[in-house]
Formats: sequence, structure tokens, C-alpha cells
Amino acid sequence: MKTRHFDRIGNGGLTFTELGFGTAPLGNLYRPLTDADARATLDAAWETGMRYYDTAPLYGLGLSETRLNPFLRGRKRGDYVLSTKIGRTLRVCPPAERSGIGKFFDVPSRQEVYDYGYDGVMRSFEFSFERLGVDSIDILFAHDLDVYTHGSKAASDARIEELMKPQSGYAALISLRDQGVIKAIGAGVNEWEVCQTLAERGDFDLFLLAGRYTLLEQEALTSFLPLCQKRGIGVVIGGPYNSGILATGPKPGAFYNYDPAPPEILDRVGRIEAVCKSHGVRLIEAALQFPLLHPSVVSLIPGGQRPEEVKSNRAILDAKIPAALWSGLKAAGLMREDAPTGA
Repeated sequence: MKTRHFDRIGNGGLTFTELGFGTAPLGNLYRPLTDADARATLDAAWETGMRYYDTAPLYGLGLSETRLNPFLRGRKRGDYVLSTKIGRTLRVCPPAERSGIGKFFDVPSRQEVYDYGYDGVMRSFEFSFERLGVDSIDILFAHDLDVYTHGSKAASDARIEELMKPQSGYAALISLRDQGVIKAIGAGVNEWEVCQTLAERGDFDLFLLAGRYTLLEQEALTSFLPLCQKRGIGVVIGGPYNSGILATGPKPGAFYNYDPAPPEILDRVGRIEAVCKSHGVRLIEAALQFPLLHPSVVSLIPGGQRPEEVKSNRAILDAKIPAALWSGLKAAGLMREDAPTGA
């Protein structure tokens, strides 16, 4: 699998595979998995060449990190890149009071506690080390500072301020990077506007942006992605299928942004799919490969719960796409004119 080396601050940097593995599904997201099933999926990811693994305390309330532990234990530490996140600590609670009921299944009885302060970052980092069982973590992302998570722009802004105020969580991240404990710092969010705010206020290396630079959505080209290019900031793209619709097509019940797709989205995806078909390309192939055409993008993490899903993503990445497809989408007004196409 092709790789992309990233070294923004001259500390040796990190080498990302173009496809990474997002481990939220291994936290029993939406359905339970056995440990054996989770391990089989991780083994399939490794066999396909994926060497970037992203996790977070939230995913399965610690379960995702715990399941990575035995998988990574036998691997040479220099052979993979590992990121996790801060912003939540986990507190033991009665089973009926745990976070994520109806979303995560058969997971530890824990409550998520938002904490973007200095001590919260350090505690979260220490707990992640114990769950993962590794000697080093490469990237720390501040997790879910967005409106989607906190319910309003005011609430999102308050969390950003909590992170960025003097001697708070941002200072902890900078300290860990300056000491060489981690290689890079950033944020993992659902909104490019939050990424831009953070980039303008701090010295961040990478952003994990979920669902906001895709074949369907390119508003991040307005100002955020040009800022990344200017400052040498890397971008990891999560959710390249916009929660599913760019994989399934505009069929009834297709999901967009975690909810059933509205009519206007179904219509637009239908038109994109028609152009793809006219060039002999499957919609899912164009959707997975499109974000990698931007020079700031270092990796994609589509995730997967089953080995066959992981292997399928690799095959989709290898599909040949004619340059005329991108020109055709632009001519039809279905892709921004300023979207890079590698030409």
C-alpha cells in the first residue's frame, strides 16, 4: 500500500499508509462483536497493508483501546502509527447509568466525563497507555469539540476555550510534544470550522476531519484546507462515505451524517452516481479515492467491523479511475472547480 510521510516540525515525522483503520466499530458500535471477531478484523487490516490505527477512549468506553492491546503487543513499534484522543475521562458507574446505551453494546460500565483541562489531558493519556499496553503513542487528538457533540455553537466554543485557555489542555499537548513523548497533536472533530478555529489559535499538526471533505461535501476548500496547505498541516479523513450513502448509493433508507438521508442529498448522490457510471466507475470507488487527491490529506480511515469490509476497502482503493471522471463531475456542477484532482 502507498504511504505518505508527514513531518511538519522536523522531529522525524510519521509515515501514514493511505488507508488507515478507524477502530470505533471495534468498540461494539451499534452491534456487539466478540473479541475473536474484532481480532480477525484487525488481522485483516494488517494483512491488507494498513499501518495506521486510530482509537479513542470513547469507542466502546475503553473497549476499542483494550482490543488493540493484544493485537499491537506482538508488532514492532516502528511498524505502525497510532493515534488516540483526549477530552473525555471514563468514570466507573452502575450499568444502567453508563454512557452510550443504545449506541455501544456489551461494553464496560463507564460514564464519559468531558475534560479538556491540563489534568484531564494527562489523566486520559495515562489511562490510554494502560489500556493500549504500548510503549508510545504517536498522535493525540482533542476529541469532539464540535457543535454536533455539544449541541450548540456556544457550547462548542466553551469547550474550545476550555482547551485553549492558558495552562489548560492545549498546554499539556504542547508539553507532551515538546518532550518528544508524542510526535504530533491535533483534533478529531465533525466540523471543518472547528478545525480552522483551532488552527488559527494554536500550533496544531494534524486534524482528523470526519465526513466534511468528501465527494459529496467540499466546503472545507473555502478556507480550511488552503490554510492547511499554507501551514503544512496534515489532514486525516474519517467518514469518506458520509455515514454510508456514498457506499450504498441513494437507496431508500441510506444514511447521511448518521441519519436517514434527506431528499436533496439522495438526489445529489444519484446525480453523482450517474456520472460515475458513465465513466465505468463505481460510486464507492470514486468516494474513497477522492479525498486522497488533496495534497494535505495523509490518510483515510473508513473503518470496518468485518474482515471482508476491510479487504473490500483495500480493493476499492486500488481501482483505476480515469481523470475524465473528475472533469465530468465538475462540468456537471457536482464537484467544486477548485477541488484538486491530481492532474
